[in-house]
Amino acid sequence: MLTMNQNACLDDTNRSASAGAWPRRQYQQVDLVYDKAWKSLWTYMKPVGIPCFNQDMVEELHHVFHELEDHESQVLQEDGWQPVSYCVIASRRKGVFNLGGNLALFINLIREKNRDALVEYAKLCVDAMYPRIKGYGCATTTISLVQGDALGGGFEFALSSHIIVAEAGVKMGLPEIIFNLFPGMGAYSFLARRIGMRKTEEMMLSGNTYRAEELADMGIIDVVAPRGEGENAVRELIRKKNRYLNGMRSIYECRNHLWPITFEELREVALLWVDAALRISDRDLQMMTQLAVAQRSLHAKYEQSLLSEACPSGQLQVA
Repeated sequence: MLTMNQNACLDDTNRSASAGAWPRRQYQQVDLVYDKAWKSLWTYMKPVGIPCFNQDMVEELHHVFHELEDHESQVLQEDGWQPVSYCVIASRRKGVFNLGGNLALFINLIREKNRDALVEYAKLCVDAMYPRIKGYGCATTTISLVQGDALGGGFEFALSSHIIVAEAGVKMGLPEIIFNLFPGMGAYSFLARRIGMRKTEEMMLSGNTYRAEELADMGIIDVVAPRGEGENAVRELIRKKNRYLNGMRSIYECRNHLWPITFEELREVALLWVDAALRISDRDLQMMTQLAVAQRSLHAKYEQSLLSEACPSGQLQVA
């Protein structure tokens, strides 16, 4: 397994102006690892700060996914362009896949009534995710590996893959209804095609979280792996499926023809989300603020656990 060149620059002079002004810097919140033996590209999220979809990380994911699409499911390695038969999305953050949208940003933009900025964020998320939904031109099988909690937009992102593998006991859900909103980055589109409209709306209106085992029983999760065995489960899945890769790709292409998720559909729903966000009350914003505080608290506990692992009790040196 080869670690990708993390010096890949996000400045692409060939990219159209509509893609926005890309940051002239290296990947900081995304790790790429290419497994040449199985032609698989592992994309790990490693967000700075709270494990949510901050705009910088979304921009990096956008660049990675559009590069794959632009180069017909190939990735550049030291020995040239290599094919990507499988693209796995996972997280470097222990215990968390992703907690969803940047609530602190949302709160500020809603209070400012800044529709343009909300639209920009929503469109960026949709633009980043869409190539993955299409399998980068139907040449790549996409896999989500969920080894920690996936809430809101984090759950939506996991749902965007052809195959979802989750470790036992991890929790997923759509809590947006708690602050009088709805998940606007694809949840309805993804879930309705897996479990139907009625069950999708029941899930969205409940605001509940579900264990991986429950979601597997509902037909949402494809594989439940033992705790700590998620990566091995994905590798074994790839090994077993690889013999039938052509047939599997064709089946997913049939899915896209029969139940297509269009770019326009996702964009329109995202704009509905923006308008709904601007209508919520001060009371709803207070609830969103409480959840943002909970996100920060969770992150603080994670940082403290890392410090404890690095400096076990009794070994902390004080200058």
